Amino acid sequence: MLEISTRKVARVILMTREYGPESPHLFDYISGLNDDEKINLVALMWIGRDSFSAEELEYAKSEAKREASAPTENYLTGIPSLAEHLESGLEALGIDVTDVEDNL
Repeated sequence: MLEISTRKVARVILMTREYGPESPHLFDYISGLNDDEKINLVALMWIGRDSFSAEELEYAKSEAKREASAPTENYLTGIPSLAEHLESGLEALGIDVTDVEDNL
């Protein structure tokens, strides 16, 4: 189960598109997430870029936790295709982010 709200993921997607992945706004937003949300965000991004399948979500989360050697905000803001990977990850998990994005 994904342990970050779809709304928060949608906000990261929209901020990435609006300000760019290296934006200080995005960096600050991600740094304000709790550790579990950060782990889930990384796992979701990995699923979206096909490093893991949707069925491997729990394993991806454990790997994200195990491999965290730098602050998550540093890692994620360095990924140019972050928004696309997150959207693909949500789609792979069967989560439609369109309605949430429209309401932000």
